[in-house]
Amino acid sequence: MKTVIILGGYGGFGARLSRRLAKDGWRVMVAGRNAEAATRFAASLPNARPLVADRNGDLAPILEAVNPLLLIDAAGPFQGSGYGVAEACIACGVHYIDLADARDFVTGIAALEDRARGSGIVVRAGASSVPAMSGAVIAELGCEMDEVFSISMSISASSRATAGASVAAAILSYVGKPVRLWRGRRWIDETGWQRLKRVRYHVGGIRPISRLVALADVPDHDIVARTTKGRPAAIFRAGPEFSFQLLALWLFSWPVKWGWLSSLSPFARWLLPLQGLGARFGTDRSAMRIEVKGRAGDTFVARRWTLIAENGHGPEIPTMAAQLLANALAEGKIAAGSRPVAGELLLDDFASQFDALSIHREITSETYEPLYRRVMGTAFDNLPPPVRKIHSVFGDAGARGTATVTRGRSLAARLVAAIMGFPPEGEHVVHVSFEEEGGIECWTRDFGGHVFRSELRKTGRHLVERFGLMRFFFDLPANEAGLTMVMRKWSIFGLPMPLLLAPRSEAREWAEGDDFCFDVPIALPLIGDVVHYKGRLRKI
Repeated sequence: MKTVIILGGYGGFGARLSRRLAKDGWRVMVAGRNAEAATRFAASLPNARPLVADRNGDLAPILEAVNPLLLIDAAGPFQGSGYGVAEACIACGVHYIDLADARDFVTGIAALEDRARGSGIVVRAGASSVPAMSGAVIAELGCEMDEVFSISMSISASSRATAGASVAAAILSYVGKPVRLWRGRRWIDETGWQRLKRVRYHVGGIRPISRLVALADVPDHDIVARTTKGRPAAIFRAGPEFSFQLLALWLFSWPVKWGWLSSLSPFARWLLPLQGLGARFGTDRSAMRIEVKGRAGDTFVARRWTLIAENGHGPEIPTMAAQLLANALAEGKIAAGSRPVAGELLLDDFASQFDALSIHREITSETYEPLYRRVMGTAFDNLPPPVRKIHSVFGDAGARGTATVTRGRSLAARLVAAIMGFPPEGEHVVHVSFEEEGGIECWTRDFGGHVFRSELRKTGRHLVERFGLMRFFFDLPANEAGLTMVMRKWSIFGLPMPLLLAPRSEAREWAEGDDFCFDVPIALPLIGDVVHYKGRLRKI
């Protein structure tokens, strides 16, 4: 009988994995620091025995005495952890799998590649919802695309799901901390547990779920940019069932971001009671959604995979990849070496596991027409190619170039420019990020570190650009040479304002060779010139 040691084998996820592998015919060594808990849980399973083991201690004597085929680390937390467990397994000739979702830990496991391959040992990190299952979903959704532009992922767990101390510690390790993201074709830092968004999870025939989620740090943020065709942007969000739980963490993320607190990790013991409070009133429904946006031929396509788990079956999902890999390893189907699990499994591999539980899923697909094409109609097709390319935004894109900025000389002009965040006068290296969601584009313009943003959408026949509380409505007359933005009306706080008082700006866009060129003057009545920037960009 094949033997597996499961570290944390009586914990929230470890217990579920122990049951699964025991049912599959494995001899399960339920391991952990608490001998009483290990003994009590092992007694409830066939083919199981308790084992006292500490993942932070010397495991070599235990591995040599038990001589298992495989060790699975389901204990954690993996944030800030070293590779002592995996290294002990390699030294003792034992295969290794873990349920880690810690970004640096999972992506760094490749450092053991030569030692693992040379010893004929399988070492796999991340055999959980991310990056193992998410990687399988991304591969399925993007398989027919020629280029992938963006990938957005989110998970919302039931409040009744078991959340142990290691899960709490993992969450708090990145709340308020910088999270490195590939956006706009460059790496930027966002803030953990911010970037809030409400996500609607819908599967045909099943009551939908609407939950608030926030930015979480996962291995997929590195793996997607490195391995997916087109090198797309990726963002992963997570959240509990109740918004008050997420908003509490969002609120406390600010003192960490501002440097008032070094970390929320010391407060992990307070997160469990917060989760327990929600469990009293929560449901047993969990959800996951992954959307891939890309290009198939000349068509922009969005494909979305949605999963809804009911009857408390959501917490089973993080254990499924480890079960699949363990059984494949026992059959000799996993190659030796050390790497993240992403790409190791197919989405179809999970089908029988889903079907055995109350887990519903669905894949939907839809095409997309770019914003400027919707506003301009067929006139868009007559624009010069570099102009069309800049305005063919779907999912995520970026451009870089140079610009010259001049500023108004009056005190009032300088004050307005400062309030609006316009760049200072001079020559600048420019980067522009384009982020599209729901047909709305967010443009982030970075003039040598001076950043300002606006949001563009279609309202009626107009292109509407929003700067803060102000909205400007434009017509877009165009020809083969380029286009012009002609303001027709504007509003503040949604209230229409007299056009006589509007900022004066008639932006022009054209092409020179492969460059997209722009000229944007902005002036105000009674004040005069505020800012004037012009330059050129190329889409990255």
